[in-house]
Amino acid sequence: MKEKYEAAMNCLKKYNQEHLLNNFENLSDEKKEKLLDQILTIDFDQITELYESTKKEVSFANDKIEPIEYVDKSALSEDELKKYDDLGDNEIKQGKYAVVTMAGGQGTRLGHNGPKGTFMLGLENDKSIFEILADSLNANNEKYGVIIPWYIMTSRENNDQTENFFKENNYFGYDSSAIIFFKQGELPMCSEQGKLLIDENGAIKEAADGHGGIFESMRRNGVIFDMQTRGVEWAFIGPVDNVLVKMVDSTLLGLAIDKKVLAAGKSVVKAGPKEKVGVFCKRNGKPGVVEYTEITTDLAEAVNEKGELVFGESHINCNLFNVKAIDEVSKKKLPYHCAHKKAKYIDENGQLIVPEKPNAYKFESFIFDAFDMLEDMAILRVKREEEFAPVKNAEGTDSPETARKLYKDFFGIK
Repeated sequence: MKEKYEAAMNCLKKYNQEHLLNNFENLSDEKKEKLLDQILTIDFDQITELYESTKKEVSFANDKIEPIEYVDKSALSEDELKKYDDLGDNEIKQGKYAVVTMAGGQGTRLGHNGPKGTFMLGLENDKSIFEILADSLNANNEKYGVIIPWYIMTSRENNDQTENFFKENNYFGYDSSAIIFFKQGELPMCSEQGKLLIDENGAIKEAADGHGGIFESMRRNGVIFDMQTRGVEWAFIGPVDNVLVKMVDSTLLGLAIDKKVLAAGKSVVKAGPKEKVGVFCKRNGKPGVVEYTEITTDLAEAVNEKGELVFGESHINCNLFNVKAIDEVSKKKLPYHCAHKKAKYIDENGQLIVPEKPNAYKFESFIFDAFDMLEDMAILRVKREEEFAPVKNAEGTDSPETARKLYKDFFGIK
């Protein structure tokens, strides 16, 4: 361990991060090993670069931002809808389709102690979000006469709980061999001065690297290889917290096939210029999304001759990718975005500090940053009340109460 300690200290001196070993002697041998391993595997050049990016303002001055074309599902003729559905149905029936659910988060904001997918929505049958999603996939398996592979991205924090929850509930009647769990990547958090933080366990404090990290995680965990082995050509990627998500959508798949593109996404009409959602756009001629934290007021409020928002196609994180595109994107680095967060940490005196306001930076990539690596993509506008019932906040907008009502209204539950 002595040689490893010296190597770690030499690395830290180079990057002015020696404080990470201040409480080293107070750790158990196991925790000492973990901390040294972290230090020796972290890309400090990357962290330094990410910290420097927090000092720069996001600017679109050199970008050409334009509205993106979309297909409104409700405006399709019967013939058009049948054409897309037939194309999609054929692929699904041949076993070329898979679903990926991003479920790395905890239900903390909901006041729930456990993975967000284990949260009970409050329906009369007392179903968790995971069971609601499993029911939807089971119905599609029956419809198409196949077993759709279901890949579930967990996190270091909730993986064991998630896997145990599925086992305890008999996989909700799903074929367990078709459910594959894999873990999301993480990046260190740093203080407002660029110093990495130590968590309550004596390790470097890390946070999930955002849903854009899913591509690299799929490669690292052998998910892409598994899909290729199973003959999967298309994968829907969506979050765990939308209880009306249509994970198997032959229209979306058929639209992508018809337009000969390697990706597609769903949009709903933005509720208003200040709604906290990213919107689809064309950026310098490539498909993309402008996040709500980064869009200018002028762009957010711009309207066309019909009085509709020019940038009104909300990205609801319902994404379809050809496995070839996933494979290509997984080999590249997506840009990281910075979030100012509250983070507990152990200070240089070994004391736990619980901040009252944001004190640290978290770095995450977004799945939609993969879009501009593609020449084009298809956008399908759907109805919010039919496909978008997120469970994010304990009360108010996007809460269990609003999601429950949307779910009951859609399925005609009294």
